[in-house]
Amino acid sequence: MLRTLALILAGGDSPALSVLTAERTEAAVPFAGKYRIIDFTLSNCVNTGIYNVGVLTQYRPRSLNAHLGVGRPWDLDRAQGGLRILHPSPTPEGGGWQRGTADAVRYNLDLIEDQPFDAVLMLAGDHVYKMNYTPLLEFHEERQADVTMAVRSVSPHDARRFGIVALGSDGRVDRFDEKPRRALSNLASMGIYVFRKEFLINLLRGSTEQDFGRHILPRIVSRCNAYAYNFQGYWADVGTVQAYYEANVALLAESPALDLYDPEWVIHTTSADRPGVEIGESARVENSLLSDGCRVFGTVARSVLSPGVYVSPGAVVRDSVIMGDAWIGPDAVVDRCIVDELAHIAAGALVGDGEATTPNQEAPERLNTGLTLVGTHVHIPEGVIIGRNVAIKPRTTAGAFAKGRPVPSGSTV
Repeated sequence: MLRTLALILAGGDSPALSVLTAERTEAAVPFAGKYRIIDFTLSNCVNTGIYNVGVLTQYRPRSLNAHLGVGRPWDLDRAQGGLRILHPSPTPEGGGWQRGTADAVRYNLDLIEDQPFDAVLMLAGDHVYKMNYTPLLEFHEERQADVTMAVRSVSPHDARRFGIVALGSDGRVDRFDEKPRRALSNLASMGIYVFRKEFLINLLRGSTEQDFGRHILPRIVSRCNAYAYNFQGYWADVGTVQAYYEANVALLAESPALDLYDPEWVIHTTSADRPGVEIGESARVENSLLSDGCRVFGTVARSVLSPGVYVSPGAVVRDSVIMGDAWIGPDAVVDRCIVDELAHIAAGALVGDGEATTPNQEAPERLNTGLTLVGTHVHIPEGVIIGRNVAIKPRTTAGAFAKGRPVPSGSTV
């Protein structure tokens, strides 16, 4: 296999995830209970045998940095190679704030030049997937490609969300269109690229273009040796609220497409020292995923609970994703919601109540499917009624809710 440096791009602000990324980068958003989204990309690297990994950060990296530490859970705490967290920093030319994916890599060209490897594997840190990168790297080497991009087929209705790749008869990439209104193909870029080292250095050194998808790839694919590698395994772009919710709920299927318990492809993460799940005598749990440290004394149905979630007696959690250490009070009802870490929902509150016919126009990607979002450290007071398609911003206190007055569907608090 080619000697490879992996660069994980984890600095985006991802506004389409609304309150979930108000205080963290998307790569650090919890997923499937105990994991963070970046865990999947990191685990793919080490399971493939790639132990030279750089994580490029920028937007609100504090929780991501705390999660990564020195890379021990992924066996990346090494004297040679291992995990490097690459922050933006000022330069003599006056730079510092990175304006896109290409700009972020350009700021780290010195690292790329100094490392003894043949290829740069560029990865998005905000996708959920299981992939052995060895066949991709072998495909790249066999064709002596300058750049190889991983692609997969998507629905024509979703094409506008992706970079779309058109292939010639010889399998080379003829055209790359970033989020086109009208797609010429159904092959979507997965945000996974392999670059020949010297080609990437020359490409970035001779350009000021900011982004690979929007600027560089559309310009170069017809002028260089560019190929597409068609990936057939599980992959999910969870960059919208609806996609994130659906990917979590899909784990509750009898045979989910994403197997989190595959001993041949372990997804590694930072594990907190927590006791096992506690389920009270009067509790009822139906088709749900519960993480270590959860204490359930009420009803949980068709939901995903992260570590440390507490569900009080009489409380009901339905069709929801509840993140770490959230507290659901007695007789509260949480229905079709995403509740962020350390949120506190007091006794008798109804969150996700009524009809879902009123969309939320203020959300970056408007909420219109009935999901209600509760940000981190939010405190919802006793007895308040909150409708559907509501977004409650992080750290909203109980005083923001008018006593005895419900929060109507489609609102932002």
